[in-house]
Amino acid sequence: MAAKTDAEVLIGGKVYTLCGYESEEYLQKVASYINNKLAEYNAMEGFRRSSIDMQNVLMQINLADDYFKVKKQIATMEEEMEAKDKEVYDLKHELVTNQIKMENLDKSLKSAKEELAVKDKKIVQLETQLKHK
Repeated sequence: MAAKTDAEVLIGGKVYTLCGYESEEYLQKVASYINNKLAEYNAMEGFRRSSIDMQNVLMQINLADDYFKVKKQIATMEEEMEAKDKEVYDLKHELVTNQIKMENLDKSLKSAKEELAVKDKKIVQLETQLKHK
């Protein structure tokens, strides 16, 4: 298990100590995300006029909204990836099938050429016999 990390971060102008098993860079990235959200919503007059409790609830709702949207996007991407994996599997199967067909056709062609060569020799022999009679 990774070592526990403590990182001091600045969120909303206040210093907090975050603890976790992630890297300090990751914890700073989380704090940066929250600060960007705070700045985004503080730019809205209606948000600034709301009580601190309402601001906190709005932030929580928006963070949960971001989470669920990303989760849905991941699920969609996973479905697309599964469909593409199936398509690749089907294409590989089709390729193998076509390669087998091609090998069989090559064998048939080789056999037909050999048979043709035998018949050509027979024709030459028969023509030679006809000339000598």
